[in-house]
Amino acid sequence: MEESRVEAIEWSFDTLYKVKEVPAWFRELLNVFSNEKRLIGHGVFFSLFSGKWLPEQVVWLKHLRQTCTEFRFDHITEHFGFMTGKDFHRGAPLNIPYTSTTLNIGRDRLKRIQEACRLPVGLENLAFSYSLDEAKRHGAFLEQLLEPVNGFIILDLHNLYCQLRNFDLAFDELISLYPLERVREIHISGGSWDASAVTPSRSIRRDTHDDSVPRDVFQLLEMSIARCPNLKYVVLEQLGDGLATAQSRSLFYNDFLQMAEIVRRNNDEEDDGPKEPFLPSSSFLTGAVVEDSMLYEQQLELSSILESSNTYEEAMLLLKQSSLAKSDWRIEQWEPYMIETAVKIAQKWK
Repeated sequence: MEESRVEAIEWSFDTLYKVKEVPAWFRELLNVFSNEKRLIGHGVFFSLFSGKWLPEQVVWLKHLRQTCTEFRFDHITEHFGFMTGKDFHRGAPLNIPYTSTTLNIGRDRLKRIQEACRLPVGLENLAFSYSLDEAKRHGAFLEQLLEPVNGFIILDLHNLYCQLRNFDLAFDELISLYPLERVREIHISGGSWDASAVTPSRSIRRDTHDDSVPRDVFQLLEMSIARCPNLKYVVLEQLGDGLATAQSRSLFYNDFLQMAEIVRRNNDEEDDGPKEPFLPSSSFLTGAVVEDSMLYEQQLELSSILESSNTYEEAMLLLKQSSLAKSDWRIEQWEPYMIETAVKIAQKWK
């Protein structure tokens, strides 16, 4: 900031629910970038695919609408998935079955977000999948979701890295399954490795945002920029508690410089492109809320199993006895080491 290297900032606007009063310096910072239309908003807690329309989602949209009157965002984004846990602010975004039911729910929620903000709306690709099949289908499902609102994708390259490493995929194979013309923003970040007890030969890559950016992720950035013709932002993410030491802050600073240099080398400043490629071609009215009671009950059941199981074996036994068995969730295809990881994620957030 002091060196005027930061060209835009992304604000997770819904994470200040415990803060009674935002400091004056922080509001001033937001206003500076907002006035130049270099402020972008990133939601965390909306829980896009909850099968039931929740009161917290109504409040979230009201807050978004108000925030968009206070600040001039260039776009608004949310995370893919649904939040585990009954507390709206304590959840981990986990995957959902790719069905017409979840597609219709997701489209309905995206329309409501777009109606509230009247800005381009996007979704971030998910770091977590239960199976190789899910990982491969994710890009196409994103395309189907975003089409009605002409939305865009945040291509989070560390999330993609998690999928590559957790399912032994090649970058070219996986990236070819994403609609890259819809990528408006790229994220890079760090994460962590987690040893698997159920599959001792494997370490699971986790999107924990608490470490410096791996060299492999910088390489993915080098390979991705030219493939995304409508790319506008590249964002470096890290949680504040991952910057507690002088060394971690130095690594973060150097990561930013490396990111900026990669962007500079790959930036096509002569490419004007369409002025705003990601707004709906026409307005639309949101009618009755799309819900599915069976999906919601299954989500609650899955959350309960993940949050209460002590081992993978216990979770798997409960899953086989649950309403998710022999259903669109395809739990029979889930990798044991990813179920084990889901248990750890859910219990960490709980």
